Amino acid sequence: MAEEPTNARTSFGDITPQLAEITDKVLFGQVWADPALSPRDRSLVTITSLISLYRVNELPFHLNRALENGVTRDEIVATITHLAFYAGWPPAMTALQIARKTFEPTAA
Repeated sequence: MAEEPTNARTSFGDITPQLAEITDKVLFGQVWADPALSPRDRSLVTITSLISLYRVNELPFHLNRALENGVTRDEIVATITHLAFYAGWPPAMTALQIARKTFEPTAA
């Protein structure tokens, strides 16, 4: 594995180094690097899945990643609004609150 700590190794590598290594090499190494989808499109798919499945713990990280990958705030909000009709109102309302926090400028 790389010398620099990754998000996976920082978050859970101390308790499960094998899962951190698989996350780094397979998920973020192979799956996210697959050119069949652009990082931007992959981010849209990911946040859509996380919202629909009510995966609130992972959503802040992937909302930030979506912004880094070129998904706009307006597109994220439109995605959440669209999902209110397909995934349900509670997941959409929760996602909106998480997005609001994600969009807030960080305090210096």
